Amino acid sequence: MKLHVVERGAGEFQQSLTAEEIEAVCHRAFGAVKPLAAVELGYGMYNSVYRIELAGRPEPVVLRVAPEDQAQFGSELHLMRNEYASLPWLAVIAPLMPRVLAVDWSHDVVDRDWMIQSCLPGIPAPKQLGQYPRSGRTTFFRQLGAIARTVHDVRGPYFGRVAGPPYASWSEVVIASLTQIAEDLEQADLDAADVRKAAALAAGGRATLDEVQEPRLLTGDLWTVNCLLDADAPVPRISGVLDFDRTEFGDPAADWTIRMAQAKDDEREAFWESYGVLDRSPAATWRSAIYEARHLAAIRLERHRLAKPEAVHESYAAMAEVLVELT
Repeated sequence: MKLHVVERGAGEFQQSLTAEEIEAVCHRAFGAVKPLAAVELGYGMYNSVYRIELAGRPEPVVLRVAPEDQAQFGSELHLMRNEYASLPWLAVIAPLMPRVLAVDWSHDVVDRDWMIQSCLPGIPAPKQLGQYPRSGRTTFFRQLGAIARTVHDVRGPYFGRVAGPPYASWSEVVIASLTQIAEDLEQADLDAADVRKAAALAAGGRATLDEVQEPRLLTGDLWTVNCLLDADAPVPRISGVLDFDRTEFGDPAADWTIRMAQAKDDEREAFWESYGVLDRSPAATWRSAIYEARHLAAIRLERHRLAKPEAVHESYAAMAEVLVELT
């Protein structure tokens, strides 16, 4: 089997599989069907992703491999299992998603979770969007708003990650999430006092958080980097959406998608034409600040994981501004 991997240092978070490991995974999933070639795709920041050509099959498949359990922080543990548990709830956008062909959490073949999916046609949106005039990109964001609305309209049976543990209230989820991220940051020898303060403020505003009574499905981190575009369309057309490993049931306003849609006043404003209007009440505004604190805490952890110390440092000033807003 021909194998092309992304060159990485021994201490980096993402670590490639060997050719022998990929062959063993394919044997577990497909039996006698042999892999002919595997190319590691370098744009993922958490899982290792490979496009694999199989003997006798006209279409390639995609292998996604999670980091080893011991390398994962508590707030990010078993994200792939969470995505797999989310699939029945994401049926509303199934035509846009890859099909799951095989999964294995046993660690018998390799000591990591892995999933094999169909390979969707299309070009990653960050690469393709620039081929269109800025005025035409509103079409893309209008579609993204419609997808987000479709997912957010799905009602869940409890609050929290789709794979669990389930919580009876939204405030419990937010407080537990901030607390777990603080513990992860401290495990990495980073100051998390501001994240713990955010958790305390969330606890103090429990009643405001619990105005959210109905759990809705959140995409987790749907944005441009998770979209594929039709390569031949005269205007941007979303042909696929990927990577729903951070889904949870809660307040749609807490979704990463909503944060990003509000980040700039540009063509992304078309997002709201299909998504609808946000709640701008004082209570909703306060909750949004808590959600921003949670986003910033998670971003700090990711920047540390990606070995970006300057970006980690910058997160403290951003968090300080949010805490001022909350107090």
